[in-house]
Amino acid sequence: MKRIGLLSDTHGYWDERYLKHFESCDEIWHAGDIGSLEVAERLEAFRPLRAVYGNIDGQDIRLRFPEVNRFTLEGADVLIKHIGGYPGKYDPSIKNVLLTHPPRLFISGHSHILKVKYDKTLRMLHLNPGAAGKYGFHTVRTLMRFTINDGNFFDLEVIELAD
Repeated sequence: MKRIGLLSDTHGYWDERYLKHFESCDEIWHAGDIGSLEVAERLEAFRPLRAVYGNIDGQDIRLRFPEVNRFTLEGADVLIKHIGGYPGKYDPSIKNVLLTHPPRLFISGHSHILKVKYDKTLRMLHLNPGAAGKYGFHTVRTLMRFTINDGNFFDLEVIELAD
């Protein structure tokens, strides 16, 4: 069983509450637009970090993290990509992979819109944690926590970071 802290679109913004909310987590996953290597390094110093780069990330981050991160954890096939779309409207850059070999969990960021949606056709859970940073049109900054055990997902929490 693993407890996961999930965030996206920090755009270089650091909030000490990331660590507070991820205290109970075994790993932290960042779905791109990290914005600065400092944010990644601070998260990495706190818990093991799995991340992807986003469209605003520079070469320093692109050299450290892949565009697509696919792995298996606790029996669940997971795929993370910053620009991925959502059920019914997947981004062309990942759509073929999802349709031919769907993971159990697909995570994307980019939209700054928090979404939790199950794709019945692909039998795949889609998560977008919204945006944890301050840059963008969103009015509420959000994070997620959840548990993975034996290929299943439990105890999903949405955390709002009020200013």
